[in-house]
Parts: sequence; structure tokens; C-alpha cells
Amino acid sequence: MKKKLLGYALGIIFLGAGLSAHAQNEIEFKEFKLDNGLNVIMHQDNSTPIVAVSVLYHVGSKNEDPERTGFAHFFEHLLFEGTENIERGEYMKKIQAIGGTLNAFTSSDQTYYYEVVPSNHLETALYMESERMLHAKIDTIGVNTQREVVKEERRQRYENQPYGTILPEVLKRAYHVHPYQWPPIGSMDHLNAAKLGEFIDFYKTFYVPNNAVLSIAGDLDYGQTEEWVRKYFSEVPKGTKEIPRPSVTEPKRNSEIRDIVYDNIQLPAVIEAYNLPPKNHPDAYALDMLSTYLTGGKSSLMTKEIVDKQQKALAVMAIPLTLEDGGVFLLYGIANMGIDADSLEASIDKEIERVKAEGVSEKDFQKLLAQVENAVVSQNASVAGIAQNLAESKVYFGDADEVNHQMEKYNQVKREDLQRVAKQYFDKNGRVVLHYLPKSAQAQEEAKN
Repeated sequence: MKKKLLGYALGIIFLGAGLSAHAQNEIEFKEFKLDNGLNVIMHQDNSTPIVAVSVLYHVGSKNEDPERTGFAHFFEHLLFEGTENIERGEYMKKIQAIGGTLNAFTSSDQTYYYEVVPSNHLETALYMESERMLHAKIDTIGVNTQREVVKEERRQRYENQPYGTILPEVLKRAYHVHPYQWPPIGSMDHLNAAKLGEFIDFYKTFYVPNNAVLSIAGDLDYGQTEEWVRKYFSEVPKGTKEIPRPSVTEPKRNSEIRDIVYDNIQLPAVIEAYNLPPKNHPDAYALDMLSTYLTGGKSSLMTKEIVDKQQKALAVMAIPLTLEDGGVFLLYGIANMGIDADSLEASIDKEIERVKAEGVSEKDFQKLLAQVENAVVSQNASVAGIAQNLAESKVYFGDADEVNHQMEKYNQVKREDLQRVAKQYFDKNGRVVLHYLPKSAQAQEEAKN
């Protein structure tokens, strides 16, 4: 149920829905902290001979200089270039050669790297991550190479993807003072203008042990794993630079922001965005459940009413983009053939007003609780999921044990809370509304004028 960012075009911009908790079995773990500030969390599960190794760096697009956006996402790619001891292009090959998989993602709040390897190669994975933290290769060749990679990613996810610019178009209107106003992909002009020294400075500021959590889950021995962690990570020096954190709070808006975006599309789309409280706010659980009630599955409210019954939309989605300093709740619909954006918007608004006025029935609420529990269990069905959830609990809640209290907090949500948060946060006076229209409509509009 907790939504996590993966990419930045709807349909590919978000990781699948997932919760950070296990519904029934407690996730046991051990943790310690190195002298250099690195927080280490270990979870033992010897049922399968695999282990996940992850490092969460507490740096995302919100930590960037407004004139140098895209740095965090750029480093997601750059830190696969190699290190002083791992040749260029060999990082991924070394993990794949031992039967492992690896990947990374960047959001507005974090950069996350992980490997899943056979457990007899755990030491190798730990060594590889320590190399990335201590000896990353940041040079002109790597920077120039990854600039081209990021440019191609931007073309694929934004410029050549139908409706691909929704996230940046929403963010720049939903945030006026907070750095959430730009997406993690950032600006190509900023990346092109940046000098090598700026990239090196960014690395030395943020990719340091005192700004990271190392989380390891799977077929491991606690004593041996701690010994290896100390062997490879203790030598990494503590970062000495002040880590920039946003100190501004996005003010509450009292007027609607409405705009039209013309795109290379065939069917209109309607996007509504409402500002949300911070990730660790108690209302986040009710809002997450409300998103499932609205569009989570074929029997959800908006899917049944707007897609099936009225046939005004091909698809509708409700996505609470939960962020550390306060996210946005996105309502998104693609119009059916012959349906205009105004008509679709009216139908979306009608269902929101229905929830405000009538709330959720007891039958639907019980069904919703079952969906939540299933999502909780599913998210922690893999050692990779557990490693990520432990790390994020530590960073955003200050306590890795938060992972064991998520279902408890969902169970504290009452049926009337869904109606309350709909009234409180879905305020038309503070929302962003975008109509995505085909470029052919722009030509027709210009011809009229």
C-alpha cells in the first residue's frame, strides 16, 4: 500500500504498491553502528540460500542545488561506473558472474542500491558496496558517459512516453517553495553545465557512512556478517561536510491551479493533485487506504463507476505519493474515446464528493482491511523487500522496528477516518488540475483565436 517512486512517467513512474510491515510474523533483526556513523541492520532468514545487501543514502532530488538539479539521480547511474579497484564497466558484471542481481532507484528523498546474491557470496556483495562508498570512480569519462545515459532515459520516460510529463508538470505547480518542485530526473542543462569538481563535491557530501543505512537480509550468520561489515566499512571515513536538508515548509494554498498541457496523445487525460502531510504523519495510513478504496482493483469505487458503468475512462488511478516532507495525492484518468476532459473531471469529482458525504460502508471497509493485510504480507515476502523496509523505517521513522508496527497502525484507522481525510485533504481550493489534450486540439484552439 505504501507507494514508492521508481520512474517518472505514469505507468512506469512508481514502484508497485507495497507496505513496510509484516502482518503476522515479527521481523527480527540486529543492528549496530560503526564509529563513522554507518547504521547497520541485519535480518536472518535461513530458509533460502540467498541474501540481499542494500545501502540507502539519505539523498534525493530535494537535497539538490536549484541550479544543479538531477544530481542524485545522476549518481544512481554514476556509482555503477566502477571504483579505484573495480575496472570501469565491471561492477555489474562481477555481481552477475556470481549469480546475483542488482539495481538502484532514486526518489525525491533517497537513493537506494541493492544486490541479491547467493549467500555464499555475501562477503563479495559487502565488499562491492564498501568500494562504492569509499572509492567511487568519478572522472570525466564516467560523467560524460552517464550524461548520455540519463539523456536517453529522459527521452524514453518523458519526451517519447505518452503522458510522460505528468509528474514534472504536477510538481512545479504543487510546490512553490519546497525543492520537491522538480522531479528526480532533473535538468539536462544543469547536468551539462556542471563541472567535474561539483560532482566530486556532491559525492563527498552525501555518499558517506553517516548519511547511509546498510541493510542485510537473508541467509546469514550474525557474527560473521558483522565481522565482514566491520572489515570493509570501518575504513570508510566519516563525512565532514554539512548535509543540506530543506528547512522550508510548503505553505497551504487557498486557490486552485488549473492548466492545459498539450501532448503527443490521442485521448485526453485529467490529473488532480492534492498536497499531503509528511510520510510519518498518522493520516498517511488512512490516505493510503483511501487510494485503494478509490482505484485499487476492479471492484474499487472509481473503477466500477467511471470505467465500467459510465465508460468515461479507460483507466483511473489514485496514487498517494508519500514523501518525507509532504507529498501529493494524484488522481489520474485517461478518457474513453469521445469523452472530453471536462466530463471526465466532473465524474472524478463526483466520486470524491460522494466519499466526503457518505464515507465508506462497513462491508467495503472490511474488504479494504483484508486488502491491506495482503499487501503487508506481500511486501515482506522476499529478503529484498525486508531489507528495504528495515532501511526506510530507520531513515524515515528513526527506528527500524517501525517495520513491525505498520499493520498495527493500519488497524488503528477507523472507517470514519477515510471520510475525514477526504474532507480534510481533497480541498478544491488548494488543488492542481491539469487537462492533458492532444496537440491537434492546440492547433484547433489557436485557429479559433
